[in-house]
Amino acid sequence: METRPQSPQPQGDPRWVAMVHEPSSASWRVCAESPHRSPVQYALGEMASTVRARGGDFTVGLWGPKEGAWERYDVSAAPSVVAAPQAAAAPEEASTHTERMNGRRRQVLVAGLTKAGLYDLAPDDLAAVEALVESLDETTVRRVAQWLASASGAEGGRAG
Repeated sequence: METRPQSPQPQGDPRWVAMVHEPSSASWRVCAESPHRSPVQYALGEMASTVRARGGDFTVGLWGPKEGAWERYDVSAAPSVVAAPQAAAAPEEASTHTERMNGRRRQVLVAGLTKAGLYDLAPDDLAAVEALVESLDETTVRRVAQWLASASGAEGGRAG
């Protein structure tokens, strides 16, 4: 079984800090920090997507404040994966407009998942996003994204 390296505790006062492991130098460096959790999680999601799209392995540690002290949060729930599976449709089957709308729905869903703290998506998660993109209209996808944001507290619990 492969063991993931553990990130060291960041220096200074507790805040939200993401640290990325660099295998080439066997070291950790701060890759995102903020007094608020959501910007750090968003940055992690973007970095994970970029690194994995390039075929790399993304190992990260997430630290945050808890009762005035540092607390390490588990972000290793999803395994390392490669880029998202591509749609099976042939280019002549889908119009440019359809592709653009699917891309918008995909972006809205992934942003909602990121706000809910699910930024490191496994292949099954990406397949579920694709299934939703293909089966739901844009209004419904946006509503699902609002529910995810509300569940995470990112929108202040707006119901409506």
